[in-house]
Amino acid sequence: MAARPAYAARVTEQARTGTTTATTREWRIDEGWGVLDSPDTPGGCWAHFSAIDMPGFRALERGQVVRLDWESPGQDGFDYRAVRVVP
Repeated sequence: MAARPAYAARVTEQARTGTTTATTREWRIDEGWGVLDSPDTPGGCWAHFSAIDMPGFRALERGQVVRLDWESPGQDGFDYRAVRVVP
């Protein structure tokens, strides 16, 4: 009988999602990303320009209030990542 390969147990975090209202903390227009704050995304939510739902050049301004669809796990050191941002 052939030995079965030993598989390492994988612990995976189940993805969580949500929708909330958020405020733009910062936006790095030259890099195309920023951070959005809301009570539902403590520590901030990473957002890329490609997630912004608007025509033309997509960027946000500091203090701008948006509707945010987010998911976790996040990206680049943030626990949350924007899936869709509606200004």
